[in-house]
Amino acid sequence: MSILTLPCHAISFLDPIDKQFDIGSYLAENAYGFLPVPMIITEPAVGYGGGIVGVFLHESAEEKEARKQKALASFDGGAQLMPAGVTAAGVAATQNGTWLAFAGHRHSWLKDSIRYIGGAGGGRFNIDIYSDLGGLLPSDRTISFGTETEGGAIFQHVQFRIAKTPLFLGLKQIWSHTSLSSDNPIVDAILRSTIGETMNNSGLGLQAEYDTRDNLFFPKNGYQASAEYMVYNKALGGDYNYQILRLDGQIFVPITEQWTIAFAGNYQDFSTNEYSLPPTARPFIELRGVPSFRYQGDQIAAAQTQVNYFITPRWTVSGFYGLGYRQQESLKDSSQTVDAYGVGFRYQLARRYGIHMGVDLAASKDDKAFYISMGSGF
Repeated sequence: MSILTLPCHAISFLDPIDKQFDIGSYLAENAYGFLPVPMIITEPAVGYGGGIVGVFLHESAEEKEARKQKALASFDGGAQLMPAGVTAAGVAATQNGTWLAFAGHRHSWLKDSIRYIGGAGGGRFNIDIYSDLGGLLPSDRTISFGTETEGGAIFQHVQFRIAKTPLFLGLKQIWSHTSLSSDNPIVDAILRSTIGETMNNSGLGLQAEYDTRDNLFFPKNGYQASAEYMVYNKALGGDYNYQILRLDGQIFVPITEQWTIAFAGNYQDFSTNEYSLPPTARPFIELRGVPSFRYQGDQIAAAQTQVNYFITPRWTVSGFYGLGYRQQESLKDSSQTVDAYGVGFRYQLARRYGIHMGVDLAASKDDKAFYISMGSGF
């Protein structure tokens, strides 16, 4: 990993407490400081590839000084403060022709009473879609066909804290314009006759989130629960009518000073009265080691657990296991389960912000993959 630096004699890459490599001072005290996050893509759905993401942290001079003093007073002190504003921008590409360019920003105001996240991106995604032909095939004998989706999208959501509680309520908006084709001539003809050459998709939804995690990037204690109901509708400027309910939860429990255990769960419910929808519209099982869009359905559920062992305050190793379930409603209802497991490690790269980076190695019955990750992995 290389770090872009500008001449600045006051900035040190050694932490003042443990004398280990740390870029917290660089991020905070260099006006152009950013964290370059390399992307080595091994996502089975798109193949091998790579990219780079620049992560910029925004704080006022007062916020920087307060975080610095907290970090000098205790090892995890700076990471406990209100998250800084974050901007990320990056590009990536893979061997199957998939590419992506994007930018996004997260910020909070009024002592974290208002939170905003927004972003935009464009690219081309070459993804295999699996189908049981409406229930005519057994769920473990699905056929696959290649799809190419090209276009752009924007999203944003804003949340408001309720009084001084950890509860946030908010709104979310998504819009995209894409074209869709398939490398299978028969499938391509069906897509063009049922969906068309270009698509607009527009959704608006409500969110609720309860968050007591002690750090945005790598929590060690606390929990987070969220509910989201998105309505995609022609009245909002899209071409399709459907709804998605999504529930997520994470729990982080410190067992001892060196051991923590974490749990995460996800449930998604998809509903529509339309027969012709983009093949990527339905939700899918999201687990490390499971290809994206491999297991789509009308109901999706997944549960994960992860055990972390802190060798030192800087170095952490982990083991994780996840189980996913999908239910497809069609001519013949079908269901399927898949599990995934793996190991990983993290290094605390910026102590005053609680930023950890590392690698996860994961496997399922379908594939194996490794991920360069910033954060817990959930």
